[in-house]
Amino acid sequence: MDMFREAKQKYGDPVLAYASIVQDPEKAKAYKSARGKGGLVRSTWDEVVDLVAAAHVYTVKRWGPDRIAGFSPIPAMSPVSYSSGARFLELIGAPMLSFYDWYADLPNASPQMFGDQTDVPESGDWWDAGYLMMWGSNVPLTRTPDAHWMTEARYRGQKVIAIAPDYAENVKFADEWVTCAPGQDGALAMAMGHVVLKEFFADKQVPFFVDYNQQYTDLPFLISLQDNGDGTFALGKNLVAGDLDIPEKDSENAMWKPAVFDRRGGQIAIPNGTLGDRYGDEGLGKWNLQLGDLDPALSLYDVRDDTALVAFPRFDSVDGNVTYESRGVPIKRIGGHVVTTVLDLLLAQYAVGREGLPGTWPASYDDDTIAGTPAWQEQFTSVPAAQVTRLAREWGQNAIDTEGRGMILMGAGTNHWYHSDQIYRTMLVLTTITGCQGRNGGGWGHYVGQEKVRPIMGFQHMAFALDWHRPPRHMNQTAYWYVNASQYRYDTFTADELDSGTGIFAGKGVMDLLALSVRLGWSPSYPTFTRSSLTLADEAEAAGMAPADYVVAQLKSGELKFAIEDPEAEENHPRILSLWRSNLFGSSAKGNEYFLKHLLGTDHALSAHEADPGTRPAGIVWPEKAAEAKLDLLTTLDFRMTSSTLFSDVVLPAATWYEKHDLSTTDMHPFVHSFNPAIAPPWQSKTDWETWKAIAKRFSELAVDHLGVRKDVVAKPLWHDTPEAMATVHGAVKDWRTGEVEPIPGKTLPVLAVAERDYPATYDKMTSIGPLMEKVGMLTKGVSYDVKREIGILRQRNGTATTGAGAGQPRLETDIHVADAILHLSGTTNGHLATHGFKNVEKRTGTELHDLSAEHEGKQITFADTQIQPIPVITSPEWSGSESGGRRYAPFTINIERHKPFHTLTGRQQFYLDHDWMIGMGEALPIYRPPLNMTRLFGETPIGEQNELGVSVRYLTPHNKWSIHSEYQDNLFMLSLSRGGQTIWMSDVDAAKVGIKDNDWIEAVNRNGVVAARAIVSHRMPEGTVYMHHAQDRLIDVPLTERDKKRGGIHNSLTRILIKPSHIIGGYAQFAYFFNYIGPTGNNRDEVTMIRRRTNQKVEY
Repeated sequence: MDMFREAKQKYGDPVLAYASIVQDPEKAKAYKSARGKGGLVRSTWDEVVDLVAAAHVYTVKRWGPDRIAGFSPIPAMSPVSYSSGARFLELIGAPMLSFYDWYADLPNASPQMFGDQTDVPESGDWWDAGYLMMWGSNVPLTRTPDAHWMTEARYRGQKVIAIAPDYAENVKFADEWVTCAPGQDGALAMAMGHVVLKEFFADKQVPFFVDYNQQYTDLPFLISLQDNGDGTFALGKNLVAGDLDIPEKDSENAMWKPAVFDRRGGQIAIPNGTLGDRYGDEGLGKWNLQLGDLDPALSLYDVRDDTALVAFPRFDSVDGNVTYESRGVPIKRIGGHVVTTVLDLLLAQYAVGREGLPGTWPASYDDDTIAGTPAWQEQFTSVPAAQVTRLAREWGQNAIDTEGRGMILMGAGTNHWYHSDQIYRTMLVLTTITGCQGRNGGGWGHYVGQEKVRPIMGFQHMAFALDWHRPPRHMNQTAYWYVNASQYRYDTFTADELDSGTGIFAGKGVMDLLALSVRLGWSPSYPTFTRSSLTLADEAEAAGMAPADYVVAQLKSGELKFAIEDPEAEENHPRILSLWRSNLFGSSAKGNEYFLKHLLGTDHALSAHEADPGTRPAGIVWPEKAAEAKLDLLTTLDFRMTSSTLFSDVVLPAATWYEKHDLSTTDMHPFVHSFNPAIAPPWQSKTDWETWKAIAKRFSELAVDHLGVRKDVVAKPLWHDTPEAMATVHGAVKDWRTGEVEPIPGKTLPVLAVAERDYPATYDKMTSIGPLMEKVGMLTKGVSYDVKREIGILRQRNGTATTGAGAGQPRLETDIHVADAILHLSGTTNGHLATHGFKNVEKRTGTELHDLSAEHEGKQITFADTQIQPIPVITSPEWSGSESGGRRYAPFTINIERHKPFHTLTGRQQFYLDHDWMIGMGEALPIYRPPLNMTRLFGETPIGEQNELGVSVRYLTPHNKWSIHSEYQDNLFMLSLSRGGQTIWMSDVDAAKVGIKDNDWIEAVNRNGVVAARAIVSHRMPEGTVYMHHAQDRLIDVPLTERDKKRGGIHNSLTRILIKPSHIIGGYAQFAYFFNYIGPTGNNRDEVTMIRRRTNQKVEY
């Protein structure tokens, strides 16, 4: 601040003043190296807004708008506050960073299987379940207000199972405790699936299961097998109409219409409802799940031409090497293709044998040599085989008796692992094959992180300024920090460590795969190009070319590259990061010490070694020294001091929930709430909306001289719920860089769009609803809406802007204006829009849907309504479930009851995933994959071993009992209950190994960093595992470490980002990007650490 004041006096212009600081290496180093060490200087609102606005103007001008980013998580709890900064940033062309995937709360299995981000039952629907398993979700702790539904349902006969490695809070409410070892849930689920598939599918036919799976899952769909030339076959692709000599071969989108075998007709058939019917004129009226006269064969066993041995991978070897087992499946030979059904493959994958099929099969459930049996899983989970067998039988029989009212509540305990998608897929096999999905009281209940924005359509359009500009810039945050915090440089393994021995990733690093994903348009990447997106537009105009054509030509010639291919170059660094409603450095920054070193340029405790030449990515520029202190400005809005504010360059005082107007919705119940100020924001604090308005206003003033009106080339990934999801036929990966295909925007490249940025009009645009929605409508999850009527109503309700770019448009001057805009522009809160949307969907499905919302067609929820009482929402195409008639919300009930397809390749819930990378990774089918072997990948000490550094343990960071994320932990009551300061829970057995007693000072150390904390020694903890409850902020009772003599770290000091290739697939059916829908997660449960007792128990601060 002192440097800025001096520079302003010298230059007069705040933009030039800011430039003079960040362009001077000595000045820049001086303030960046001081981050996190105190020294905050009091200022005024005018002065700080001047600084922040000037920084944004300079960065847009010098580097381009995509070098700026914003992060604010989980908007459901306050969508207006989220929208404040997001709207400003999107208007200037800066990306918003995702949160759901970054928090590792996104279950990638949901988009993979359902084509849906996450949709779950409200908590009241737990009551309807006949059988309830809490598996990775500690309901009494993390969903305390809703836990009564679970406890009360037991009194009506519901059986409750708790699956947890420790004596968690939910265990005491359960009828039975299943003590599964951490991260081994996939083995347990697979063994349960083995029993269910054998006893309810192979040994007998259950009509309820047969009917459900014929119509609503991909079990009857045909898969081509590829001859290995050694007597075995490999898993192949979905057989589609375009592969066959049938009438549908020449139909529209024939390569996107998977086939089944019709038992009634004795021939191949193409059912309704596949992705090929979702787009194009020929699919009108056909995109539905009605089978008509078709009788799809779930298995070819009774109609087989022959059998074939298929090689199935196993990942359960002690040394971590992949092995294969060959098992027979029934096949038919059709048009030169050897095919079988998904069910036949699933049975073989789960080691369920049938008479006459060759291969390696278990002798009984007690055969522990064959992957999939109850006895086999016991060696990994410690759960007795007999218990697994009994639970599986109970699950299957309950589904029959109740017609699908079996429910699994899932959460962070099962989802925060590297292979969580496989853990979830094995669990979802249980809910799906037994007909539990799409039922009240049935299916999955994933409860971590999403906090559902029920009025999603209005929120998205207001938050991302889609009323003024399209497309927005949205970025997966995990990939953002993997690249920009230079964590990719510490991958000391190659990507073929992650495949199934197929060699599909041979010679590549994970960073190579991410760069490939970016240049094929699968994943977003910001900064995008090695030159400013504004400069590219100028160059295209000077060359007399369309911007998209110019960019393609530049990429082909090599004169232009994607920034991800040279991430350490200064022109490709992120420059500004703004945080609000967020505590990035106290809660979610996986690899905290990497952030401190490479992003912030301040003290750190990182000791990891960078990759040696043999494991470095082949296609990435690799300077010998990685960049440090990349970020020029870190701004945080908060109402309390946090780890993030301590590291920030600018801290702005924010209002709390009870000092502003906002909305709140949740997945737990079907109401819209309002926040209302009990008092005005105290002293100098402001609401988020007022703060970002002030920044936008000053930005607009400074932009007059420095920016003006510019054109901006926006690279957008291929989106889900659009025809762009049909870019990659058969999921076959072809790279234009190597000449396999031509670079075509929207096919083999990102979509290249041009946005006009009237930078001096930014404030006018922020505070008024733009004309774009009236011109082209609104679009959410593939459903279009005409909102001219709603915009007219908002003109009357909010008034209109009288001057500037928004003249004549509805005003967004206040937070209440924004809240009302969200409510009027969402089907869940506007019955007219919901009914209108359903009628549009009906044109495609040919089935009736609009009656679901017709009872509320005249209902409009306003912000004033929510101030009186919570208001129930309306059934809308924005979501997959129905509240019609007052029923409890359960996901996918519209899909099941109204035959609306899932947003997948087959239009059904999919067990089989045939993208090249899924097959190559051995994950085409659900399979057990153990936690990552950190000894093999990084040289960490094997779990359980002891040496002079202590004992090696699995390091987990579950939710805290004495705080809500990082909040309330500094409350005296919570500090007293939790002993105060940072703590690590460990078992009495592990503690005894290294002489640790309860309340001793300990240090936890691995390659990523070091933590100083007190030990809580408890027999409730299993041997080999420790808990450091997440988001214990670095503010209270954190001493210097013995190892480094620096302040101890935070829970994320021992973690880092690891990207799974299957999460960055795009351009292929349900594997297509959308914000928070799919993407690599910030998983952190696979880590291990050494723990020792500190030599000196008298700590220093």
